[in-house]
Amino acid sequence: MNLMMSARSVRIYRGTTSEERTPGGSGLARALDQGGAAALAALLDDGADGVELEDGDVTVRVDRSNGAARVSTRWASGEALEQHIPLARGAHPVADLVAALHDPTRTLRFHDGKWWEGEGPAELVVPAIRPESLGAPSFRDAHGVRVNYVAGAMAGGIASPALVIAMSNAGYLGYYGAGGLPIEAVREGVRAIKAAVGDRPAGFNLLHNPAEPAVEEATVDLFLEHGCTEVDASAYMGLTSAVVRYRLHGIHEVDGRIVTPNRVSAKVSRPEVAEPFLRPAPVKMLQELVAAGKLTARQAELARRVPVAEDITAEADSGGHTDRRPLPVLIPLFRRLAARVAAEEGYAVRPRIGAAGGIGDPSSVAAALTLGADYVMTGSINQAALEAGTSDTVREMLAQAGYADVTMGPAPDMFEMGVQVQVLARGTMYAQRAARLYELYRAYGSIDEIPVPDRERIEKQIFQRPLADVWAETEAFWAARDPRELERARADRRHQMALCFRWYLGLASRWARVGDPARKRDYQIWCGPAMGLFNDWVRGTWLEPLAARSVVGMADAMMEGACVALRLQIASAGPASLPESAFRILPRQPGS
Repeated sequence: MNLMMSARSVRIYRGTTSEERTPGGSGLARALDQGGAAALAALLDDGADGVELEDGDVTVRVDRSNGAARVSTRWASGEALEQHIPLARGAHPVADLVAALHDPTRTLRFHDGKWWEGEGPAELVVPAIRPESLGAPSFRDAHGVRVNYVAGAMAGGIASPALVIAMSNAGYLGYYGAGGLPIEAVREGVRAIKAAVGDRPAGFNLLHNPAEPAVEEATVDLFLEHGCTEVDASAYMGLTSAVVRYRLHGIHEVDGRIVTPNRVSAKVSRPEVAEPFLRPAPVKMLQELVAAGKLTARQAELARRVPVAEDITAEADSGGHTDRRPLPVLIPLFRRLAARVAAEEGYAVRPRIGAAGGIGDPSSVAAALTLGADYVMTGSINQAALEAGTSDTVREMLAQAGYADVTMGPAPDMFEMGVQVQVLARGTMYAQRAARLYELYRAYGSIDEIPVPDRERIEKQIFQRPLADVWAETEAFWAARDPRELERARADRRHQMALCFRWYLGLASRWARVGDPARKRDYQIWCGPAMGLFNDWVRGTWLEPLAARSVVGMADAMMEGACVALRLQIASAGPASLPESAFRILPRQPGS
């Protein structure tokens, strides 16, 4: 109960001046009993030297005295009592509430209709929140990182060695975008990262490759050769021997504890795909690995007690491969699935659930964590970072994107299956042109069956060269990479058509990365709506210029802002409305 409102009259002393108020209340004695000593001391919180309260039945005088509150109470019956109550150190009212809420190092409390700093009574406390405290502590322990924020693996080397190294140096985890690169290019990237970071955290992408399983196996061999212990498994529709072999390589037991040197984080968007990663590897697959000499019988036995993946990243509406599922559905769904599987399998620790897709500003980070995410992963926004392995032209295009400037187009690696990827729509015709190629692939059995007018349009508008030249380049590529594809194309003319069309789809992403000005309208730029959200957030701030967008600066600003967003959630639960300006969370500039 508010003591002042319970009094008939109030006199407040400050130095040589005094202020009188007449709340006209009653029941001061009852309010004193309910509030206790802390409520009496709080009367001096606003800087007053003394306060006198009276309601006819009782008079209370509170004065500052040598760091304490001297309380004199007189009842109408003639009884009197004097007390000395220690004052809270440093307690003072908040002068600028928005600035205080936006400083995540400050603890605030709401009491008696006001916001305060320092110790004292409170109806609501807004604690200090730092990025290092957000998400699951087990994620930081397992990966050796400072903050539960991950830069995801953007294929084709867009998540470059420079990006991974910068993240590692700052105490974050980044995954190298090895997917889609030639194996020798992957080797060079791995060597550069390992040379720069040593044993510090660094991750590497293992992209599912159903068309070329040998590439997936070779990538695992390379990772094992170079001691890469963190892998992001992406675009998987089910477990493969390659990802299971990587996970279980070197598994052993120490003092009854199973040790798995290699960690797998699986990026998925469906429970039926997530569950096999949450469970131990299938017995049949383990038996095949033992028969092939890739595991010992004892290792296969230990493998039946650990999940294939320690981390499952729920991929919502992301760039590239995506099912465009809503994050508020995926996170709680995956959390319950992980808890159920952990209980059934008897795991000591539940596999962690992360959030990806649509993470483009601090509020989306805070929302993901509030939903129960153990960590967050960004992707699209990092393509505009200085360290991203793409062209300045692409960065400029991304910096102009709005949240709706994205669309779906055929995926180069799964073209024949009809799988699509989310790409930037603004400034490029890739999605429409690739979709036209897929329509022709579905409609005809070979290139020769395509009507002449359609063939001519393809050559002029999409390929910008004769189909014969495209096939010659395609033939030379597969002769060096995998001659079996050419044998299949000779026997299956429809497969030959698919390989020709994939020539365009594959080069479209390369033209974007190198910034080929002649093919700008064909750029395939993987992008989700988070890019537009980020651009809207940083508009008019120090992070708007491309020159300011370092991947670490972006990560720091996102996580600092998430702390503020979470504090605002707490403060909003209080009895007093917050000013609208409090909800405009600006990116904090380094050093400020």
